[in-house]
Amino acid sequence: MTTKKETKLRTLFKNIRQGNVITIPLLESLNISDDLRMYYLESGWLEAIGRGAFKKPDDNIEWYGALSAIQEQIETKVHVGGLTALDLQGFSHYIRLSKETLYLFSPPKTRLPKWFIKFNWNVEILHKSTSFLPENIGTKKIEIKQINVIVSTPERAIMECLYLAPNKSDIVECYKLFEGLVNLKPKLVTELLQACTSVKVKRLFLYMAEKANHQWFQFLEIDNINLGRGRRMITEKGVYNSKYLISIPKDLAEL
Repeated sequence: MTTKKETKLRTLFKNIRQGNVITIPLLESLNISDDLRMYYLESGWLEAIGRGAFKKPDDNIEWYGALSAIQEQIETKVHVGGLTALDLQGFSHYIRLSKETLYLFSPPKTRLPKWFIKFNWNVEILHKSTSFLPENIGTKKIEIKQINVIVSTPERAIMECLYLAPNKSDIVECYKLFEGLVNLKPKLVTELLQACTSVKVKRLFLYMAEKANHQWFQFLEIDNINLGRGRRMITEKGVYNSKYLISIPKDLAEL
């Protein structure tokens, strides 16, 4: 006869996909007590990957299975952004010899679980807590190997790349990515630019949009975008652009 312990275990496994991390909040939502969790661990039905995080035995866990758990089970407001979001949606074609970087963005003071930070996901994690864009604009769910993950739309992701430039992302590479963004939604771009608090991002974005000459650029409502005052030196010894009051790398100006 099937015991209550086995019934709850089956219910647990029905609630998660292959490759998903299991967290304490999920166990608690299924009325699985600490004692029962310890029983599952001792019996080999669950394996710990860190304090407060578990997986099915012999299950291969990748970063997206862990991040999905953080987003859905723990309900932490963090999403995949920047270059990673663009790459996942087919907009990055660079071959990188160095270790892949996972770009994550969240509201200020957001902390990721220690088990996620300490586990070896075979990626470098760059987590940026910032409010330069509202958290509720320009994100969506995509499916990675049947696991749902919240990521930035291309419109938001390229702005996140510019936010990290020039220290954490290359400006020329940002423009190369920009050239491939031929189908951005002007309404969403306008909404993001109007809500954006980074003058640097807004000026760089409009400079690149104009330079790339995409069709959607002419439909932006630029008059309602606050570009601030005064010059911004994006890079030292750069080329000054008088329209957007920014100094940019010579390599970008000559493209």
